[in-house]
Amino acid sequence: MRVAMAQISSTDDPNANLATLRTATEDAAARGAELVVFPEATMCRFGVPLKPIAEDLDGPWARGVSEVAASAGVTVVAGMFTPSGDGRVRNTVLVAQPDGTRVGYHKIHLFDAFGFTESKNVAPGDEPLTFRVGEVTVGVATCYDIRFPALFTHLARRGAEVIVVPTSWGSGPGKLRQWEVLSSARALDSTTFVVAVGQAVPPDEEVAASAAPTGIGHSQITDPFGTLVAAYPDSIRIDVHDLDLALVEKARGQLAVLANERHLPVGGAVDTDLTTADARLRESDDRGRKP
Repeated sequence: MRVAMAQISSTDDPNANLATLRTATEDAAARGAELVVFPEATMCRFGVPLKPIAEDLDGPWARGVSEVAASAGVTVVAGMFTPSGDGRVRNTVLVAQPDGTRVGYHKIHLFDAFGFTESKNVAPGDEPLTFRVGEVTVGVATCYDIRFPALFTHLARRGAEVIVVPTSWGSGPGKLRQWEVLSSARALDSTTFVVAVGQAVPPDEEVAASAAPTGIGHSQITDPFGTLVAAYPDSIRIDVHDLDLALVEKARGQLAVLANERHLPVGGAVDTDLTTADARLRESDDRGRKP
């Protein structure tokens, strides 16, 4: 499977960002990419009011991404913002398929950490998402989700061999190291390829220095054994990478963490069966795997 990581730096202009997405997608498709992954907040960077720019998945921005995906013949994954119905927005990852299909994953774990309170303006999602690229099942997580291993093992149990993580990581002491370790750890937890794509460091020094999580770059792909396939610097970069999916089956045979996991409920005995939530997700696998 050939995947492109589009480490861009979004502005506060959705139309300009859509034009950037179009150019990057066309470039990646010309180099054989089947899946092009953009960062969280591709539609509009953090640090500005998000409610005025939020649109539904049938709105003009998402339709524009679909047109790009259809024209290029690839699947495009990009972060946007959608209305939540309670006065806030949802932090949504749009998945646009080349056949015109569009689905969205609403970020489950909100970034109420390191002095930033995402939940003031963003409502959480509650449903994991997988989709298909050809014969490959791909899971979705967003930024702060990467600190929560259970989501990644959920996605793996739904059949995900690749998990994409669009991100706009915040800067600060130790944050780069945390990002690198977490990206690799989640690949090991789930025995999947983790394609973690961040916003580049903003070229505008004032934006880069703001308290908002506007990106630090350093997108990376980690294989199911924890080996780096690709690692970017902090600047804008779009490149393509081949994933050897045979490594997923190999890892799940040799490093059988999913099969060996035993659940440890508080105050109870070790449970060797899947939790109710895991069982529900597995029963809904066919639904979850559809685009």
